[in-house]
Amino acid sequence: MEPLNGKIVLKVGRDKPVRQRHPWLFSGAIAQVEGAPAPGDLVLVADSHGRALCTAYFNPHSQIRARILSWDVAEPIDAAFWQRRLAQAITARQLLALEPQTTAYRLVNAEADGLPGLVVDRYGRTLVLQCLTLGIDRHKALLADLLADLVQPDAIVERSDADVRRKEGLPLATGLLWGAAPPEPLEIQENGLRFQVQVMAGHKTGFYLDQRENRTAVCQPHLVAGKSVLNVFAYTGGFGTYAAAAGASVITHIDSSVEALQQAEAHVQINGWTRPSDEYIAGDAFDVLRYYRDAGRSFDVVILDPPKFAHSQQDVERACRGYKDLNWLALRLLSPGGLLATFSCSGLVSAELFQKVLFGAAVDAGRDVQIMRFLHQGADHPVLLSFPESAYLKGFLCRVW
Repeated sequence: MEPLNGKIVLKVGRDKPVRQRHPWLFSGAIAQVEGAPAPGDLVLVADSHGRALCTAYFNPHSQIRARILSWDVAEPIDAAFWQRRLAQAITARQLLALEPQTTAYRLVNAEADGLPGLVVDRYGRTLVLQCLTLGIDRHKALLADLLADLVQPDAIVERSDADVRRKEGLPLATGLLWGAAPPEPLEIQENGLRFQVQVMAGHKTGFYLDQRENRTAVCQPHLVAGKSVLNVFAYTGGFGTYAAAAGASVITHIDSSVEALQQAEAHVQINGWTRPSDEYIAGDAFDVLRYYRDAGRSFDVVILDPPKFAHSQQDVERACRGYKDLNWLALRLLSPGGLLATFSCSGLVSAELFQKVLFGAAVDAGRDVQIMRFLHQGADHPVLLSFPESAYLKGFLCRVW
């Protein structure tokens, strides 16, 4: 059992979020820290009257000073605790009945699964683990052993290389945690389509698993069959592969990475298609879209799936300008009656704000835009009601006139 090595006492009136089960404690809510907890130690959290509220991991190096593990202060934080939380998350994914058509999905979604800072993605017989906080990082060997027992994988790989670790005072880390090194690339299935994934070197943990349900929603045959599709920020062609399966006439992929585009083309081949008319354009998305605008190009369907534009609150205004410019360019390229699927994965940009940005782009482009469907992350990336920050991915499928 992990011992309590200190106590955090909250300021007067700052205990409401904790009582409402929000899992983060910011520095501004803390009146004092009693004892001498080391970074990553387990501490008791108490209100201004000294009443115990929960147990949490402490990290003085982070603006998020504590991440709550349990609201039952009598619950021991031991191997059995970690096993229960992992088993609960895994059971929830089994209830989604994704397999055998889909062999890659998220098993553990950090705070939303009661495991702050821990992400675990499954790619067939390989698990990819991200430890994004100091408290979790100290337990990664134990977590790997527990996951090996619960899931019986061939390998568990660490991809703790997200920049957020620097805010926790942690170095970036990648490597094999358990089992035998997996082959690269790994082949997975998503809704029956075949993809190859670089789990040691790809974006995030290797693939954008959170977009699975949106790829299905956007790339339905009645929406894209016989249509020209522009897939912007294509990466390895996830949306494009679905569009090909749905019968799109020609697909233009844009990405800054030549290697990602080569993999996108390989995905067409491994799924057994011949598409000589498709284009794979390496370049800056904004520059390419402006070039297409000036050249008078038009498309029936445009998909915008950019990387995160806002990494901090200070970035939000600049990010919104970027989203507006990007969507304005897309709207200028769409044929009347065309479809726009547009996304933001910036957690600091709310769905409401993103919709306002899209509205501004539509006004400036002089286009009428109807929202046909609101889009969000897949069911294997659940949103904890008391932690709205876990709803980071938002998007709109729109008809443009």
